[in-house]
Amino acid sequence: MSDPQKPTLLVVDGHSLAFRAFYALPVDSFTTRDGQHTNAIHGFLSMLLLLLANEKPTHLAVAFDKSRVSFRTREYEEYKGNRGETPPEFKGQVPILQEALQAMGITVLEKEDFEADDLLATLATRGEAEGYQVLLVSGDRDTIQLVDDDVTLLYPNTQGVSQLKRYDTAAVIERYGIRPEQYPDVAALVGETSDNLPGIPKVGEKTAVKWLGLYGDLDGILAHADEIKGVVGQNLRDHREHAIRNRKLNRLVRDVPLEVELADLEAKPIDLEAVRPVFARLEFRTLLDRITKLVQGADAPAAPAVPADGPSAEAAPAPAAPTAARLAGDELAAWLARAIEAEPAGLGLHLELLDGKVIGAGVATRTETIDVQWQPGRDELAPFEAWLASTSPKIITDAKGQLKALERSGLAFDGLVVDPLLAGWLVRPNLQEKTLADLVRRYLGEELPEGDPAQLVPLEGEAAGTPELAWYSLRLAPAVLAAMSDGTRQVLADIEIPLVPVLAAMELRGVTVEHARLAELSAELGERAAGLAAAAFAEIGREVNLGSPKQLQEVLFDQLGMPKTRATKTGYSTDASALADLQDSNPHPFLGLLLEHRDATKLRQIVDALDKAIGSDGRIHTTYGQIGAATGRMSSNDPNLQNIPIRTEDGRRIREAFRHGPDYAELLTADYSQIEMRIMAHLSGDPGLIEAFNAGEDLHRFVGARVFSVDPADVTPLMRTKVKAMSYGLAYGLSAFGLSKQLRIDRAEATQLMKDYFERFGAVRDYLRGVVEQARIDGYTETIFGRRRPFPDLNSPNRVLRENAERAALNSPIQGSAADLIKLAMSQTEQALSEAGLRSRMLLQVHDELIFEVAPGESDEVERIVRDRMAHAADLLVPLDVQIGRGASWDDAAH
Repeated sequence: MSDPQKPTLLVVDGHSLAFRAFYALPVDSFTTRDGQHTNAIHGFLSMLLLLLANEKPTHLAVAFDKSRVSFRTREYEEYKGNRGETPPEFKGQVPILQEALQAMGITVLEKEDFEADDLLATLATRGEAEGYQVLLVSGDRDTIQLVDDDVTLLYPNTQGVSQLKRYDTAAVIERYGIRPEQYPDVAALVGETSDNLPGIPKVGEKTAVKWLGLYGDLDGILAHADEIKGVVGQNLRDHREHAIRNRKLNRLVRDVPLEVELADLEAKPIDLEAVRPVFARLEFRTLLDRITKLVQGADAPAAPAVPADGPSAEAAPAPAAPTAARLAGDELAAWLARAIEAEPAGLGLHLELLDGKVIGAGVATRTETIDVQWQPGRDELAPFEAWLASTSPKIITDAKGQLKALERSGLAFDGLVVDPLLAGWLVRPNLQEKTLADLVRRYLGEELPEGDPAQLVPLEGEAAGTPELAWYSLRLAPAVLAAMSDGTRQVLADIEIPLVPVLAAMELRGVTVEHARLAELSAELGERAAGLAAAAFAEIGREVNLGSPKQLQEVLFDQLGMPKTRATKTGYSTDASALADLQDSNPHPFLGLLLEHRDATKLRQIVDALDKAIGSDGRIHTTYGQIGAATGRMSSNDPNLQNIPIRTEDGRRIREAFRHGPDYAELLTADYSQIEMRIMAHLSGDPGLIEAFNAGEDLHRFVGARVFSVDPADVTPLMRTKVKAMSYGLAYGLSAFGLSKQLRIDRAEATQLMKDYFERFGAVRDYLRGVVEQARIDGYTETIFGRRRPFPDLNSPNRVLRENAERAALNSPIQGSAADLIKLAMSQTEQALSEAGLRSRMLLQVHDELIFEVAPGESDEVERIVRDRMAHAADLLVPLDVQIGRGASWDDAAH
């Protein structure tokens, strides 16, 4: 309970709040002229100034994690192991934030082996004992356990940091039905996704709270585990060690040895002269004004939804979604007719799904929403079905999965014009927003009502329903489209949107795969790996874990005394490339066997993943990732069909398991030949390359003849190999050193080879030089079709970031254009097959290859259509050559 007579200690979890600020504010809107990203710093300081103005603490400190390693990671190696690499745009912001805090006279605390939460717990415990009112600011739920009469938690909303909810004991009880000190017991039973701590299977928050009500605490629950019936009771008994471990790890340390006393944390007047140079370097004009007002005694203004140092000054109050009406029959038909006239650009649509099928839908205009509850066969819903099947424009966020559900439900669909998620990715392919909530936050400056999936219970409000999601999608569309260049809008309309229903259909079709062939290959690979491991152990006279970097380091560098590879945080690298180089320079039988064992093990994992993915229909249904790669390339997931080796015998055997279905005659494969080199010829306009492709000559033999000044007939296989490596490598920024390493030639020869190449193909040299410099000026590269990829780091003062950006910018127009081409070919071919009334269908896309399942009697017509549509997907300065193959299996159809 607040006591105005007590001093107030404010302690902030620095890393927690900085990360939330980083994800709440757009990275590219907070970058200084010299390339330093500042969004996390800005968001954090904005929040802190608001706290200082509102709470007026007498003492304060900001605690940070010293590193990712703590006593908890020693106790449980997988603790927080699910967290990916720190975003490169966030790296470097924390030290600058700490510098800014110190300039403001605020104490910054870190402690080796402990987390910031432990520092908060220690200071809260000290503060309470010494008569302080304690305010803790953290986005980590573990700090709930610290709440009591004198300790209050200020918790940020799901993504941002500008709104903080106050949790005292009463608020915790109201939200969870437990006292604060019981929260760690609930978390121990349920598990903590964000910390990679699995709990008791099938035990949710309600069950955990119920058990606490019966038995008091975790120890009591475990003591009475035998009394708990059913599946959850058995799970508790089987996995009790999970709960014990979780409780041990989530208990915050209250006696961390800190080198400061509470008196040292007394709030000091902010020295504007110390703050000004730091804020000037960060280009924080508005924040400096706020600090000045705070120092002069004026209240700091409330934080705007989009900070004033960002893209706009003040944000208007967020509008509320219209209340949804439930309509059917004539009322539904009349509403749809009126809505279509009111929104000629399209209506918002979002489907409600259950087990992959449609059970409801929300439809929205800007001022109205309706809720359609689906029951197949109801005549009252005929107007909705007719609208779905019509070409009337529709706006759907993350549309592919919803289109698949419509197909499974027997509902025809047409008219997709905008998917805001696809559009947002095209605007920001490197830092794209990944959810509808992300888009709403960025483009509308609002918060989509949603739960926090990493936590036990949503803190604020309930998740939006389908009518509200449809309404947000409709409002997003013009906002995202306005952020696009004309060329990017064309890519959305001509390439990405037409591809959505094509990919949905392909995923539903799947491809027949024979389990028996994969199982046989898996067994052989397992035997091969075991034999290689045994031979490797014989070489060193003992058994080791061949998958353990630590044990391999001991064998290679200590026992065998091999030269050290590049240094890593844990010793020396044992990755594939490092060991391959080591085997080349210092061959050893153990190392050769190890590399073969790795290959066999990795391939077996691929085979087993494919075998596991075969469905009850005997087919594999991969999922295509249309959004993700900055170049525009698609990915294949669950399972990945793009990592199957191409030129090995084992790879051929995997492809042999991919067959046509029983109602089809064969598979047909179609592949673009040398597509990236053809795009290089088009973009560079090099007369030599264009001549080679237009003449239909062997490209690498033609180039070899020019480079080595010999007749084409005299180009040896070695010459051809060298120029092939050169041609493809140049497009990826290959250096003379890289070429010498790849071809196993000395650097002087590689340098001369590159010089001779560029003397004959000068336009290629000029193009490669110019593309990066132009991107440095424009801030982006562009494909033949207008797809843009921003490169803000081209002007970064950080050499590593700058050089990485230069390499990526060099190849991006080529890779991106190749991605655009195959997507155009897919949409045009699918349409042509449908218009021809054929049963044959496209099943797979793997890199630059398409695989079709051909119905009896349709082979020649399918080949004609595929060859024509792929060859004419775009008009380039060189022809697009398409190679076709047919056969009973994917391997038989190779070409």
